Amino acid sequence: MSGFTYPDEWVSLCRNDVSRLLVSQGLAVLTSDGTIRKRGFTTGSTASAAAKASVLSLTKSGITKVSVLTPAGIRIHIPVFAYRGKGECSKYSGDYPGDVTSGMIFTAEATLADSEVSLIFSEGIGRWNRDTQRYKTGDPAVSPQARDEILNAIKEAIEKTGVPGVTVRIFAQQGIEVAEKTLNRMIGVAGGISILGTTGFVEPWDDHLEQAACDRAILAEKVVLTTGRIGMKYARMLFPDREVILAGSRLGTIIPNLMGEVIICGLPALVLKYVNPSILEETGFSTVEEFMTTDNFLPAMNTSFQNYKKIHPDVRIVVVNREGTVIGDSS
Repeated sequence: MSGFTYPDEWVSLCRNDVSRLLVSQGLAVLTSDGTIRKRGFTTGSTASAAAKASVLSLTKSGITKVSVLTPAGIRIHIPVFAYRGKGECSKYSGDYPGDVTSGMIFTAEATLADSEVSLIFSEGIGRWNRDTQRYKTGDPAVSPQARDEILNAIKEAIEKTGVPGVTVRIFAQQGIEVAEKTLNRMIGVAGGISILGTTGFVEPWDDHLEQAACDRAILAEKVVLTTGRIGMKYARMLFPDREVILAGSRLGTIIPNLMGEVIICGLPALVLKYVNPSILEETGFSTVEEFMTTDNFLPAMNTSFQNYKKIHPDVRIVVVNREGTVIGDSS
């Protein structure tokens, strides 16, 4: 078969078949313009794969891929490297741009135990340096969904290997360095990155997914709606226990369909134009960015929050700047 070349239309057909398969498996999304965008895997899914690989490698060799059941209920298959109780997995971000954790190596080390599962988060995994409503000082910066995902992966590996129990230690190479590029320090996490993931997937950014975003928001137990890639990045750090969904300029069409507490988080322009469409009237400015440079901006923003909350008391509004600093919070 040397020298044989497939016709271009055959190659295109194969690619299309693969793309459709990824969508049908939940590993990609189809946008309204026909573009396929691949989902990535969260730090929680990545750590889960490393943990499962480490346990499997206690009794097996040649492990190059493991399956992990995500919190969304979709089983994924992730490449790993494993040898004699040590598993490694590289963070895959799909088509989500600007993910600072992309390519990070998560490592898990498993040792045999008598009859229980112990999970230890070690070097490179951040810890809370102040008490919050959910976490205490010194707790690992690991969301409940991510912890459950990791524990489930370990238990699946125990069932396959037949070992009585294990202790698994997870750490992140370059976790401390990468954490400096995140909001961890600002939200009270020190010493490394967070392990997060309400669904197990990193969603590709696309502002054409209004119906899909609305459906996801309705099904989510706790939701944050955001307006763009920067807002999504910071919202994931500020609200690690909530599902962050990109709503873009369609906040007004999604929010009426939701019940219970909703958080809006994003940059000032789109958020404030939604909360108060007339915020620039009689200011002499044509953009919110220009208005932000004046002393009148913060009072106007807070007044906009108050008026909006009178009509939508269950909606919390959090405005951040491009550096991730919270400059306004309706709560």
